[in-house]
Amino acid sequence: MNNKREKTTKTNNQNDNTFEGGEEEQQRALIQCAELVLPYLHQADLASTSLTCKALKNISNFITLRRSSDASRSCEDFPIPFINSIDNQAYSYFIYSPTQILSTAVQQQPWGYDPEARTDMINPVRCSDTFLFRVEGARWCECQRGCDRTSGCPCLDYVEFGAWECGPGCGCGSECGNRVSQRGILMKLKIVKDRRKGWGLHAAEFIRKGKFVCEYAGELLLTKEAQSRQQIYDKLALSPALLVVKEHLPSRDLCMRMNIDATRVGNVARFINHSCDGGNLATTLLRSSGSVLPRVCFFSSRDIQNDEELSFSYGDTRLNNQGLPCFCGSSCCFGILPSENT
Repeated sequence: MNNKREKTTKTNNQNDNTFEGGEEEQQRALIQCAELVLPYLHQADLASTSLTCKALKNISNFITLRRSSDASRSCEDFPIPFINSIDNQAYSYFIYSPTQILSTAVQQQPWGYDPEARTDMINPVRCSDTFLFRVEGARWCECQRGCDRTSGCPCLDYVEFGAWECGPGCGCGSECGNRVSQRGILMKLKIVKDRRKGWGLHAAEFIRKGKFVCEYAGELLLTKEAQSRQQIYDKLALSPALLVVKEHLPSRDLCMRMNIDATRVGNVARFINHSCDGGNLATTLLRSSGSVLPRVCFFSSRDIQNDEELSFSYGDTRLNNQGLPCFCGSSCCFGILPSENT
């Protein structure tokens, strides 16, 4: 009789262990799934998910800490943290991409590029190709040790036509001195919350005049799509990061327009605020040999001190009743932000 009791007790314990092991397995599966899904959630959805259970709360807290400590999600050489002493917003949600990417509408156009080289729209952060459209068969410089005046690099002959770098058709490597904008952000920056302006990009170290700071990365849009998105942003009362660049060609008869939307996908340039006096950044259309489209890049127009906010001019300002207020604080502030219509 005693033997039967011992046997029964042992069997019950085994069943308990099996049940506990099943719960542990389910929890591990939940955590694995959450670690895949939660990083893509917006801030409000992530906060709601954290209230579900302790495991999801821990994962959500970890994701929040990771997002607030580095906006670039480890895509740049230095972490770019969010700093907020104004309210409880830990960060601003967006998907980080260090370079321009193609929107879905642009991808569907018959541009003739290699479909195998398309940008991964599911996870734009994987995009590492600086050049969206290339000149097929382009062969430019064949420099092996880097390009400068002493090497006779032909790419430097184009400087008179504007800012120019070596590109995808050149024989020089990524460390070439004529590719300063193609290695990502190489200085320390931070994103700081202001009570009136919202988030703004600041220097986290001294930046000398003439240094490359960053490019304006985001989704490259067709004009029709850009106008449609702007209408949506206006209805939702959002502050978009849609940059419209118009370049008049030398003949003045044609104008090239680029629409770069960093509202959903982009890099830290989306946080650079406007200044009516031109700010401390110079906007440059940078071309590369063998690449069709230029890139919008920012260089320091003067020495920039540590903790100083980075800014540039969004364009000419024309007063209108529907424009957003400007809080740049410069002595020549017009009181209203430029818009695409100006």
